[in-house]
Amino acid sequence: MSQARVLSLVGLAVFAVAAVAYAQTTVTPIPDKEPVQTAPLNAGPQSKWGDVKAGATKAGTCAACHGLDGNPTDPQYPRLAGQSERYIAHQIALFKSGERNTGMAAAMKPFADALSEQDARDLGAYFATQKSGAGVADDTVIASGPNKDKKFYQVGEDLFRRGDKARGIPACMACHGPGGAGNPGPAYPHLAGQQAAYSQRRLEEYRAGTTTQRDPHLFNVMAGVAKQLTDEEIGSLASYLQGLHERADDVAAAGAPAPAAKPAAAPAPAQPAAPAEAPKPAAAPAAPAKG
Repeated sequence: MSQARVLSLVGLAVFAVAAVAYAQTTVTPIPDKEPVQTAPLNAGPQSKWGDVKAGATKAGTCAACHGLDGNPTDPQYPRLAGQSERYIAHQIALFKSGERNTGMAAAMKPFADALSEQDARDLGAYFATQKSGAGVADDTVIASGPNKDKKFYQVGEDLFRRGDKARGIPACMACHGPGGAGNPGPAYPHLAGQQAAYSQRRLEEYRAGTTTQRDPHLFNVMAGVAKQLTDEEIGSLASYLQGLHERADDVAAAGAPAPAAKPAAAPAPAQPAAPAEAPKPAAAPAAPAKG
């Protein structure tokens, strides 16, 4: 091959490389799309993540029914302690809009109407920092029926842990966590320790179709599951959830000092004895009879 031909080929190669390099440096990049705007559930343009201290002050509004720390003493009111900020804000918004209108909704709505979106976030942030209490599950042995000889709460435990494949019922813990702590991302609620009366009522409302939400992602799964549950299963599941708590709580309780015994009541002071009666004077001798 002649030198001239080699040089021409080299020249073409250099030109091609240069052209590619030039093209790479002169390509106009496609402008990035605007970043996707995201917002927490029911957060308006003026709201921000909740403030725990502000929520602690505002929680006085909730104390009469739910307790100052979110652990009520009346079993008809739900525990708020341990619920996620997003869940509480979302539920307040549902009460406020009238979309949640069963159970105690009539009592809740005036309070919800008075709260701003930021108030709801602040309350949620505060209750999320509070430790949920727990009750006791019913361990009465079932006397008859398909669950004969099981303890009452065990029926609910089976549903919570394993679901029922034959009926297409997923395990509750798939969404609510193995310890019932919920999932704050999609605002799945904290269930561990929840009052049995409240959980039972909500499951019955889902089953009857008397509670609805426009957001099918948060509603349809629960409605579909509840429609397949018997009265016994609903009651048992509610009982199991009421007793569900962290094992560490048992350890702490076992290691806690026994409560001091109450001091014995002081004996009542002895009553002074009644003074002995003074002896009565002897009767005077009778006068001699006259003849």
